Amino acid sequence: MSSGITGILTDRAPKPAGHYTQGIVSGAHVFVSGQLPIRPDGRPLDDDGFEAQARQAIHNMLEIVRAAGSSPQQIVKVTAYIVGIANWARFNAVYASMVPDACPARSVVPVPELHYGYLVEIDAVAVREP
Repeated sequence: MSSGITGILTDRAPKPAGHYTQGIVSGAHVFVSGQLPIRPDGRPLDDDGFEAQARQAIHNMLEIVRAAGSSPQQIVKVTAYIVGIANWARFNAVYASMVPDACPARSVVPVPELHYGYLVEIDAVAVREP
């Protein structure tokens, strides 16, 4: 990484499966790569329903934010990609239950499919003290 840019790698979220890092810190900004509902240890979820997938993807995002020295309350932008517009309300309910005190700018983008057949992927931008 170049000067002033630091990659984030925590064992509390899944290791990158490609040529990217879990997140990047640049000054006061934290950029979290898209997180799929993969457990940090790589094992399959006990339940592969939409809500369980949403919880795991959000959990991964939050752990990377924390590893970067930020917090859920310092997330400024979230983008969630969900398979099926019918899952929008379900995503919103899970998200609100996991980060009830944070209300960043957010986009929910319905998509026809995601990698590995997952139903949700989420990324984020947060701030922190440099």
